[in-house]
Amino acid sequence: MDLKETASLLGVPFAELDRVRDLAGDRPAAPLPARAEAPALLARLGVPTADAAEIVEGWPGTPLWTPELNWLLDRSIALVRADLGGFGWLPPGPELPRDRGPAWRHFYVYVYLALVDVVRGYHRDHGIPDEVSWTTLADLGRNLAVDRRMGGEGWPVMQSWLTLHARGGVYELGRLQHQRGETALSLHVPDTGPLTPEAVDASLAAARAFFPRHFPDERYSSFSCGSWLLDPQLLEHLPADSNIVRFQRRFELEPHEELEGIDADVEVLRFVFRTLTTPLDRLPRRTLLQRVVLDRLAAGHHWQWRVGRFPF
Repeated sequence: MDLKETASLLGVPFAELDRVRDLAGDRPAAPLPARAEAPALLARLGVPTADAAEIVEGWPGTPLWTPELNWLLDRSIALVRADLGGFGWLPPGPELPRDRGPAWRHFYVYVYLALVDVVRGYHRDHGIPDEVSWTTLADLGRNLAVDRRMGGEGWPVMQSWLTLHARGGVYELGRLQHQRGETALSLHVPDTGPLTPEAVDASLAAARAFFPRHFPDERYSSFSCGSWLLDPQLLEHLPADSNIVRFQRRFELEPHEELEGIDADVEVLRFVFRTLTTPLDRLPRRTLLQRVVLDRLAAGHHWQWRVGRFPF
């Protein structure tokens, strides 16, 4: 396989394919389920009907799959599988031109689906209940729904985020997702409803029992979070009893610094409005949070991505 030619045919930078080849090496991939089994699996993973139909239509093995696309699928699966049990950020491959059809648009969904049985085996080895496994893995459907709502703008970040689920690096326990780490569990807030203090307390209590039981060799001293939700500027505009304010006040913030690759203004737009390209004057102002975000951006100010922690 000529990697430069393959990169040209795929429409991606050579360096990104070189990275995939190096990380995957000659490690084994994992097979996808049979196409006939796909609808039931996709339903269990919470995949919306419209996305499920496209995923089945573009299923590997159909004429839509070119040799270079098949090569990348095999090596991307192998790359992620090689880091089973890992909990760091892991791009599974290059961002593909998704306008070439369902095989391209859902390429990294197929990588994820190939690893469902692999990661569930990892879960079983750690005594993790099936209910937690499926709830965690069903974040696929939620992310596909968000990407569809965003007109395809969300997926480049999501394809890397979902490798955490496929490697056993993150677990959804009630209202929050908990990402394993060195000494801290990182908290993530999925789009599943109000962030009430009671729901957060229940999720934290579940995590305090879950991780010592299923990962006894790991020692956690704190919960951490990196998010625009922790921007103290929100305290100036939201009521003291708002869920966001009460969530933020749990944390001791680290000194502010700009993090490479994170633009807080972009992240606020991603999560509050689910769009990155709509002009500010065309965005909705239905909620207080939406009005606060837009007024600050319109005035030429910026939001911050802050990191904080509190004891485990």
